[in-house]
Amino acid sequence: MKKVLLLVAVLLTTVTFAQNKNARASIEVDGVCLMCKERIEKAAIRTKGVKSAIWNVETHELKLIYDERKTDLKKISAKVASVGHDTKEVKATDEAYNSVHPCCKYRDEAVVGDHQN
Repeated sequence: MKKVLLLVAVLLTTVTFAQNKNARASIEVDGVCLMCKERIEKAAIRTKGVKSAIWNVETHELKLIYDERKTDLKKISAKVASVGHDTKEVKATDEAYNSVHPCCKYRDEAVVGDHQN
C-alpha cells in the first residue's frame, strides 16, 4: 500500500511540474494601429495567468509570457477576440468587432490601406 501511495505522489508531482509558470508563446492577432495595440495588450494582460503581452503593429505578433497552470493560449485568444480582434484560433464576433474605433477596422481594406501610407 505504501508503494502505491508513493507512486501516486510521484506521478502527481511530475504532472504538477510539467506545467510551466513562465511559458512563452506568440500568436497572430489582427489589428492596424496603436489603439489596437493598447486594446490587444490590455485584453491579454487582464487574462488570469498572463504576465506579459506585447503586440507588434507591423508583424501582428502578440508575444506572451504566461502561467500554464492558470491559463492557455485558447483562453488568451478568446479574451483578445472578446475586445474585437481576430486570432488564428478565435474570430471576434461581429458585435465585438463593430465595437472597435472606426480607425481600427482591420477587416476593411480601405482602413488597412490608410494605415500603410
